[in-house]
Amino acid sequence: MSTVFSKIIDGEIPGRFVYRDDTVAAFLTIEPIAYGHTLIVPIEEVDRWTDLDPATWARMNEVAQKIGAAIIDSFNAPRAGYLIAGFEVPHAHIHVFPARDMSGYSLANVMRAEDTDPAEMDQAAAALRERLGVGEDGRATS
Repeated sequence: MSTVFSKIIDGEIPGRFVYRDDTVAAFLTIEPIAYGHTLIVPIEEVDRWTDLDPATWARMNEVAQKIGAAIIDSFNAPRAGYLIAGFEVPHAHIHVFPARDMSGYSLANVMRAEDTDPAEMDQAAAALRERLGVGEDGRATS
């Protein structure tokens, strides 16, 4: 059975992509710590990050670093937070988000999906895509 992340990657469920290649996809979470909160996910379904092959894990972190820099610039954040939890969806993923203090490191502080502003979510995704030089599908435009 596919995870919700695989369904987003495969286009079965809508997602706000900010990056995508043959190994990794990155899209906004529907329950963000702050607008711009992005999940970096391997295309391959692997439950625990500790079970990923080293090349995929390295690629995920390379993409997380690029997205983190884009988050700092796009949202005027002093830091980009980085968090691995993995209990909510059995598909390895890295959370990267605008961090202004330590509160973002608790996923108990997320905005519920119904409390987010869809226009702000769209703007956050567009800002990150512009910084990363990718189209709406998350793929490089040049």
